[in-house]
Amino acid sequence: MKIILQRVKSASVKINGVQISAINDGILVLLGVHKDDTPDSADFLAAKCADLRIFPDDQGKMNRSLIETGGEALVVSQFTLFGDCSKGRRPSFIEAAPPERGAELYEYFVECLKKRVPIVATGVFGAMMDVELINDGPVTLILDR
Repeated sequence: MKIILQRVKSASVKINGVQISAINDGILVLLGVHKDDTPDSADFLAAKCADLRIFPDDQGKMNRSLIETGGEALVVSQFTLFGDCSKGRRPSFIEAAPPERGAELYEYFVECLKKRVPIVATGVFGAMMDVELINDGPVTLILDR
């Protein structure tokens, strides 16, 4: 799995111009599922997202986690994170999980995160989505397993 994690002041997902989910202070998780990923990868990365100390403490240092701040999470599937652009001009996505397996592990990741974080919103797996965010910091990290 590969994650682009962004600390946000707000984030939302629209499909066909209709907002389907939104969060306030927290994290936006763009989640790509690799063809060899397992539920263990999802559980590990969900815990990492919830426990990363990327929010400021009283002295302004990144020292608090999403759990400690009571922040929210928005998880959006993003198979293009496994796009290989090393040859030619069109990305190859052979490293991404097939749609059925990708959807299964995406949903499993969301459930793992919900066990740790009270508010977890999602996009729609495989849908064309408009994702809007106000990046806080900006703080953007890449996680993988």
